[in-house]
Amino acid sequence: MLAAAPRLSTFLPRNSLFWQTLCYHLHTMKIEESRMAAVLRPGVKKLAGMFSEHGYEVRIAGGAVRDLLLGKVPHDLDFATTATPEQMKSIFETEGVRMINAGGEKHGTVTVRLEDENYECTTLRIDLVTDGRHATVQFTQDWELDANRRDLTINAMFLGLDGTVYDYFNGSKHLQDRFVTFVGDADKRIKEDYLRILRYFRFYGRIAEGPDNHSPEVLESIKKNVEGLGKISGERIWVELQKIITGNYGGDLLIKMVECGLNPYIGFPENLDCDNVRCVYKRCEEANIQVKEMHHMTLLASGLSSEEECIKLIARIKCSKREQEILLHIIKYRDFAMQATSLKEIKDLLVDLVIGEKRNKDVALFYVSEILKYTCRIEYRNALQDWNLPRFPVNGNMIGEKGIPRKKTKFVLNDLLEEWKKSDFSLSAKDLLDTLDIERYQ
Repeated sequence: MLAAAPRLSTFLPRNSLFWQTLCYHLHTMKIEESRMAAVLRPGVKKLAGMFSEHGYEVRIAGGAVRDLLLGKVPHDLDFATTATPEQMKSIFETEGVRMINAGGEKHGTVTVRLEDENYECTTLRIDLVTDGRHATVQFTQDWELDANRRDLTINAMFLGLDGTVYDYFNGSKHLQDRFVTFVGDADKRIKEDYLRILRYFRFYGRIAEGPDNHSPEVLESIKKNVEGLGKISGERIWVELQKIITGNYGGDLLIKMVECGLNPYIGFPENLDCDNVRCVYKRCEEANIQVKEMHHMTLLASGLSSEEECIKLIARIKCSKREQEILLHIIKYRDFAMQATSLKEIKDLLVDLVIGEKRNKDVALFYVSEILKYTCRIEYRNALQDWNLPRFPVNGNMIGEKGIPRKKTKFVLNDLLEEWKKSDFSLSAKDLLDTLDIERYQ
């Protein structure tokens, strides 16, 4: 599993302003200069200077603040500002700054390019009307109102460029306690955007210290609103799902989602195989296989019992062709891999894929490797990585020279491939062709 992120005390001393303000239940704190250096890149300083010079306030918003408080270095920085999109465009035009992705303006976002980085700057806003996924917004200059429209308390903080954290809903305390909850009324937040149900589970995996420390009230709100996930596109559902599956407590969270009734709305079968989900995740843990190193489809296959269930899931989540193939491949061959008693059987499978089905060698090796991760046959996986697949010595022209009709070539090649496998890939082209019963194929 992923290692737990460090507690705040690992980098914020107990006598720091953070702890002093927390004791008094204030919602502002100061991050030390050494920590701020991670975000005060040249482009950020330029951006902040431009807003300040033109009389507007700008702060880092959301996930970057959360990650910084968790001791992580934020890579993607999003900004919130009191300036409207028109005012931002005026600033950037005056300063000669390049703007990109103009499509976000109706939602209050202007993206600029500074020092080879893109920065999204979004006007403070409130949601006037929502349909469970999209909102009609109104701009505001009230930071708390903007924070109030965000999903989770840990994502609703702002960071001033002087290091001041503005926390309106106890997000910093919740980070310290590893507690994941919605801003204000969970029921209301979920109804604003039903995708937040899956975001809750994703962030639970990133933040919580145990697999079952959920707030009962939050789970009740999720259960009441699961039907709303039916309004969410499969692509958006899949983006969240794959992060949940390979995150901390992935198996436990899949089961919890089933208990909350998400199944029919996200493409899961009515009876997801929770016992096998537990078994596969536990088996990987005992074999010291990191789930983050496994393909998400490999893990998701643990809950599916048939090709039919896979096809229904694929239709809902609109995943890629490569992902579809991995899922179906795991379902097809997992029992075979579990019951294999020799490396030779695994080699034969790889040969069937590369030579029999004419799959790309690297792709086929990846598929077989994922099956071996799923079944935790690590000794076979390691041995397979070091094996050089030999070249099959026979081709269609050789068969044609034997007088066998072209329409029978495929059948002959399959038969010879089986003979070659039985010989442990040692028979030459002559040896194989000598085994042919020509009359059989006439």
